[in-house]
Amino acid sequence: MPVGPGKYNEACTVARLATEAQVAVLIVLGGKHGSGFSLQADSEDAVALLPDVLRQLADEIERSRED
Repeated sequence: MPVGPGKYNEACTVARLATEAQVAVLIVLGGKHGSGFSLQADSEDAVALLPDVLRQLADEIERSRED
């Protein structure tokens, strides 16, 4: 995973602060700077939870497309 601020870091900061979140992940497809993502977290423990959360999200997206 890339370290340091990426091209969507500023937008991710806005979302994290607005939601008072411990973790924010912003995924952009076809944005003005191209596709990419930004991840901000207040701890490594929070980041460790992301793989399971993202798998659950992917499963939900797939299920919703089958309906």
